[in-house]
Amino acid sequence: MKMTFLGAAHEVTGSSTLLTACGKNILIDCGMEQGADIYENCDLPISPMNIDAICLTHAHIDHSGLIPAMVAQGFKGPIYATEATRRLCTIMLRDSAHIQEAEAEWRNRKAQRNGDPPYVPMYTMAHAEQALRQFAGYNYGETVTIAEGIQLSFHDAGHLLGSASLRFSITEEGERRSILFSGDLGNHTRPLIRDPQSPPDADFVVIESTYGDRSHGPRIDYVTQLAQVIQDTLDQGGNLVIPAFAVGRTQEMLYLIREIKERGLVRGHEGFPVYVDSPLAVEATRIYSDDQAMIPFYDEESLALLNRGVNPIAFPNLILSVTSDESKLINFDMTPKVILSASGMCEAGRIRHHLKHNLWRRESTVLFVGYQSEGTVGRKLIDGAASVKLFGEEIAVHANIVTIAGISGHADREMMLSWLNKMSNPPKKVYVNHGDDSVTDFFADFLEKNLKVPAVAPFPGDEFDLVTGECSAKGVIRKLTKVTDGRRKANAAFDRLLAAGKRLLDVINVSRGLSNKELAKFTDQINSLCDKHLRK
Repeated sequence: MKMTFLGAAHEVTGSSTLLTACGKNILIDCGMEQGADIYENCDLPISPMNIDAICLTHAHIDHSGLIPAMVAQGFKGPIYATEATRRLCTIMLRDSAHIQEAEAEWRNRKAQRNGDPPYVPMYTMAHAEQALRQFAGYNYGETVTIAEGIQLSFHDAGHLLGSASLRFSITEEGERRSILFSGDLGNHTRPLIRDPQSPPDADFVVIESTYGDRSHGPRIDYVTQLAQVIQDTLDQGGNLVIPAFAVGRTQEMLYLIREIKERGLVRGHEGFPVYVDSPLAVEATRIYSDDQAMIPFYDEESLALLNRGVNPIAFPNLILSVTSDESKLINFDMTPKVILSASGMCEAGRIRHHLKHNLWRRESTVLFVGYQSEGTVGRKLIDGAASVKLFGEEIAVHANIVTIAGISGHADREMMLSWLNKMSNPPKKVYVNHGDDSVTDFFADFLEKNLKVPAVAPFPGDEFDLVTGECSAKGVIRKLTKVTDGRRKANAAFDRLLAAGKRLLDVINVSRGLSNKELAKFTDQINSLCDKHLRK
């Protein structure tokens, strides 16, 4: 029995791990990479046709997005997940397939004009539909035999409705081993979903490390802080733009805004409009609201609201935008408003249009409420970029860039350590994945010191023997990008220079109408500055 790390090794996205035991090949997660690719992922060492099953921790695309691609390449086995994950994947995988087909259509128009060969999408809607037919849904606490000698059980991970930690119990040639995959562990006391469940015992644990190098700090009142951001932005006459993942984070923000409206915490803007501008988020919101199969996965507070006949994520002046025309009208309406749009890291989707229309406005605010991977537009904004490129155009950043500390959907360092400490018996070894390059190593060291068990951060392609827990084969490490602190500071300095140049152009444009003497003096000053730097 062995385990091979394929994706999200020294990276945050693209989760995928191959478990080989009892003559079976089982894939735990099959995620698509998002943001900058730091390491070259290891190719699947066998044909997808030889994968016997996929076991899914939750529905987010960085864990599920390549399942239809597996189907396109011949995978025909079952896909094990919780019932809530199965339901959410019905919209997420279809949406992803639509994006793949739309990109192929665009590329092929361009290829036809240039005489290039046709572009074949990674997968199509037909592949997504076939993948959905292969899903089997279960509840928390259920155990299923997925092959002779291999049992799988689901445990609430508290990250997203239906998110699960997966425990495998394996018996092979007289050896018995158990391995627990944490999946993405959730933050505590979040809207709609329960805190992560105490983990069952296991010989080995594979744990995420998104926030493995930091603490969220003291628990803050999210409702009060969000209300203040809304108040300040609307008072200035601007828009509050919230990049949010369509499934999970959008619905949590709606829960908080419903409470803000019910308690009247924003004054002078009663009935302020809130737009959800993402077809996928709209579908997910409807599933959260109307799908009875989701109810067992809610927390007690949400269930109490539902029992009183209150929809936890609905309120007056909530506007769900589906069509592109509806989306465009949002930015033509000058009424101060809240806009929730995907994607959460600003790498794709309608959020980029809203950023283009609002980043340059000093009265507007962009509020980040989730993790931003290195290399993404969201990360650049949080790091203080003076401008970002959207649709081929440099957009100056004058809007307020705000984050709400601690509102992340991921557990922090102390929460993950506490989760491991709740095991009745400590694991023999911990494997750290799903974190930034330096964070995975930091968190592995942190666990060794505080949990007092061996911990390691595998690289793509690293293979481990699950009888001994030791590395049996090393992957080939190919680092694709390296963003040093010096380069990051240099980029930030150049961004400031670029913004200053744009500001100078603004000054020149408003100088029309000055006297010839004043214009000549201003021109001489600019030329003198240019000559000084050209001589360096």
